[in-house]
Amino acid sequence: MTKVKTRDRILNTSLSLFNSLGEPNVTTLLISDELDISPGNLYYHFRSKGDIVEELFIAFEAEMQDLLAVPEDVDISLDQQSFFLHLLFEAVARYRFLYQDLVNVLSRYERLQARFKRILKNKTRAFRSICESLRRQNMMQIEQEELDSLCEQLTLTACYWSAFDTLSHLDDRESVDPGRGVYQMMHLMVPYFATDVQEHAKLISRDYL
Repeated sequence: MTKVKTRDRILNTSLSLFNSLGEPNVTTLLISDELDISPGNLYYHFRSKGDIVEELFIAFEAEMQDLLAVPEDVDISLDQQSFFLHLLFEAVARYRFLYQDLVNVLSRYERLQARFKRILKNKTRAFRSICESLRRQNMMQIEQEELDSLCEQLTLTACYWSAFDTLSHLDDRESVDPGRGVYQMMHLMVPYFATDVQEHAKLISRDYL
């Protein structure tokens, strides 16, 4: 059995605490107590809570960069599109502490602001690549201005769904349902799908409820 390094234990425990309690409510003392290690041991690996947050953000950023690298010149199916949304919302759920208090987190960790904005731009670009692929295949019927607005709305929903979802169960932050986010995103796109594609899209979306 592989022994988990203390540094990784700190990151995993911090992520769990941030997600369940909210990052502002978690201190390095609480993290060390949860791990049953001394504050000095934690300090040896991370000089501050901010260093832990930044390390977790690096992992989140790398995951999002891989996911959002949607090719612009391939035909994307509805199943691939829904799976992309599934992976996106799963990633957001894993690092939901960033999204549940986004403005405050970014205001306190200024070094993350530009990097998060870049992730948002990449999300919009990925949605655009998917929509333009579906339009090329005559699966989506949408004018350019509508497409621009739709991609921005998809980015907005992906960004703030976690906070909205949490509002429905503030007493239990562990109760997250990424599938409902996928369902909502699919239905934002349904009106623009060709008539013969709409029912297929609705069937796919219901699988996430």
